[in-house]
Amino acid sequence: MFRLRLGFYLCVHELREKSKSDLSTQLKDFKAELALLRVAKVTGGAPNKLSKIKVVRKSIAQVLTVISQKQKSALREAYKNKKLLPLDLREAYKNKRFLPLDLRPKKTRAIRRRLTKHQASLKTEREKKKEMYFPIRKYAIKV
Repeated sequence: MFRLRLGFYLCVHELREKSKSDLSTQLKDFKAELALLRVAKVTGGAPNKLSKIKVVRKSIAQVLTVISQKQKSALREAYKNKKLLPLDLREAYKNKRFLPLDLRPKKTRAIRRRLTKHQASLKTEREKKKEMYFPIRKYAIKV
């Protein structure tokens, strides 16, 4: 979606292609522009400047969103193949992969607390024996 910002067109997909330094400089520019617009608002500036405040604020939000999304995706890539754990926890989590909370799937609170499929499928020795000795019988009734 195209937006008119500071006299030129810019899209979010173009922001995604830029480097981190480019994004930070653009963010500084937008913040400086917003400061000027706020000064104009207090001093009783032109109506077109006042209407520009909303556009600049939205631009700042979009740039910040792209920056945070890029950081998160970079972190996901870094954690994908590494087991990054403190030394004292390495023994406890030998076979588990540690992930920071914000990189784990969000889902819902109830789903996160649910037993895993493996845990839910486990049976006690008594249950196993009962199933083995008394299997479900299949009967066919002849009519």
